[in-house]
Amino acid sequence: MCPSALRLVCVSLLFGTSLSCYQCFADVQESLRLCWGHILTEYNIRNIDACFRKLDRIFNNNERVLEAGRVGKGYDKRLKELLDAEILPMVEEFDLKLNDDTVYEKRFQTAADNFIAAASKLPRVSGCFPPCGFQSEGAVYNCVTCQYDSCEFPLDCPVKEIKVMENSRSRMRCDVPFHLPNDIQVIWRFAEEVRTQRVDQFKEVTVGVDRLYSIPSTKLHHQGSYLCEIYSGRRSIVRLYFYIAVTPQVVAGHTELQEIFDLSLLPGGRLLPAPDVPPPPHHHLLPLSPLHMACLTALLLLLFLSLG
Repeated sequence: MCPSALRLVCVSLLFGTSLSCYQCFADVQESLRLCWGHILTEYNIRNIDACFRKLDRIFNNNERVLEAGRVGKGYDKRLKELLDAEILPMVEEFDLKLNDDTVYEKRFQTAADNFIAAASKLPRVSGCFPPCGFQSEGAVYNCVTCQYDSCEFPLDCPVKEIKVMENSRSRMRCDVPFHLPNDIQVIWRFAEEVRTQRVDQFKEVTVGVDRLYSIPSTKLHHQGSYLCEIYSGRRSIVRLYFYIAVTPQVVAGHTELQEIFDLSLLPGGRLLPAPDVPPPPHHHLLPLSPLHMACLTALLLLLFLSLG
């Protein structure tokens, strides 16, 4: 084994470069035992440093190894098991024994190929779903950093506008395309009148597990921004925003009535003829006087108002 005075030098050579799946899971002592008897055939001398550089080239700087290690959440433990299955038998075989560098080259390359083949069969991640939310299930294991990379999306989702008529029902659902934990808590908040994503402008409305927020009869004072925030434990997972724009019923009724009345008149103030009845000759039609027009308009208004 390396003398204790040189141990730090050996370790720095092994871990001084970029990290990889080998360095994420391999024990330093096992690596020292593995490389103890490495012989440079050209000079017939024992050289541990050259063995570490060989490990670095075959495992740590191998893009195929890095790609095979991009597994889903929780499968990093399986990566370690697969690597140990290839490295530990060699450690026991090579410990305190001399072997030519060509033997090391061949055995290391075979171990790397076997690891790639086995690790590539492990479950891959489902991926990240834009544009928002903390998606831990979409994280992939990174053999360069020896940890899982998150999707790195913001917590805040874009505002979704909902247009409703006064006195009609409004429904907002706090749904996301990615998987949520089982222990979620849902908080609904409301900011009256304004369209905003500033959390400090909202007031809490409900707390629970219901992701559906319903207003049976929407009034004018319901207009504004709604915030649905989903928690797991104390961690905020996602914030969804809705803006409800309420159209007053009186305005809507007047607009609809005016459109119907406009469609019922021909140019010159003449009424549309009844269906299947031939119109009278043109010379018998007389233009309506302003008084007649006013009376007709009043009658139509009374008729539609009586019908609700």
